[in-house]
Amino acid sequence: MTLTGALSDYRREREARVLGVAVAAAGRAPALDERIAAAGLAGAPDSLDELDQVEVLSKDALPGRQSGLAFGGLVADGAEVVRVFASPGPIYEPQLAGSDPWRWVPALTAAGIGADDLVLNCFSYHLSPAGMMFDEACRALGALVVPAGVGMTEVQARVVADLGVTAFIGLPSYLSALCDTYRTAGLPESRWQLGKALLTAEPLPQPLRETLTATVAQVRMAYGTAEVGLIGFETDPDQGLRLGPDVFVELCDPETGRPGPPDQPGEVVVSVLHESYPLLRFGTGDVSRWMLVDGELRLAGVLGRVGAAVKVRGMFIHPHQAGEVLAALRSDGLVEGAFVVDRVDDVDVLHLEVVAADGSDPDQLVEVAERRCRDTLRVRPEVRVVPTLEDGTVLRDRRPG
Repeated sequence: MTLTGALSDYRREREARVLGVAVAAAGRAPALDERIAAAGLAGAPDSLDELDQVEVLSKDALPGRQSGLAFGGLVADGAEVVRVFASPGPIYEPQLAGSDPWRWVPALTAAGIGADDLVLNCFSYHLSPAGMMFDEACRALGALVVPAGVGMTEVQARVVADLGVTAFIGLPSYLSALCDTYRTAGLPESRWQLGKALLTAEPLPQPLRETLTATVAQVRMAYGTAEVGLIGFETDPDQGLRLGPDVFVELCDPETGRPGPPDQPGEVVVSVLHESYPLLRFGTGDVSRWMLVDGELRLAGVLGRVGAAVKVRGMFIHPHQAGEVLAALRSDGLVEGAFVVDRVDDVDVLHLEVVAADGSDPDQLVEVAERRCRDTLRVRPEVRVVPTLEDGTVLRDRRPG
């Protein structure tokens, strides 16, 4: 089996479901109707080639689209929405009714997590959907959940020991911090039962994976977004990501929006196979490439970004948000500033570099800047007062790759 052959088989296998969603949503989802008409199509596409004429809907475009229309017209009329989330942007995401609405169960199962597990869910339950995504998936499996969220690692380490937590869901860096906290707190090794972890939203470099698996036997990565849910997941380490069963994935040229050659990287463009949420040809802004594992088509993971937003510690920061924070800080004694994302010891870090006005109090400026960032971005940067900035860019990503 060649890569070209595997990709052709995948497209043929998913074609009927993708087109069926487009037909079922016709006239019910204003955003999809608008995009189909803009592509010059008379109605729902009748082939994937026609679907690929529809312009990719970028993540960066969602805040503007949603400002005048509920959910940006992406949710079909009559769909039952049970929760609404507000991710940075702001981007408003619906939770549809039903079990495991973001379809993460296959990823949890591949990580060995099941009904007998007590899961420490270390994604935020506040406004953004990540915590609830995995909570719903665990409940669908029958697993018991500790809704831990982010922070208070000392308390969480005690919970692991006292309750016999067996599984973890969260960021790679947060699992590393939890393991370190457990050790430094002097908690008994005999009460550490945490043997499974599903990690996402950050890279997992090989050195960090090796460090984690020395303490947590089974570590698996998964990939998804707040809008889409599950896109791909590991079945074995370093074997790429198996594609989720309820999405259709293309790797597209960021300039043309059309699928590129099978052997070239491209933007991950996803169609959700759900008639109530016909999110077709959604551009994640992530870059990946295809790979074959024992004849199966898989994604090689996230290799970079093409969109304007950057992701740090599982949260997106948009340039306009960075600009809003800096504009607000100018009245607090800031001359100019810039957000900088870097990677230190395999962990993503966010800095806010600021140039203080003459006569201003640097310590007070740092305190105010931290508060404004926490309120606007929901990510707390390390604020550094510097004499000058590199250039006028308000959001800079220095991470390798």
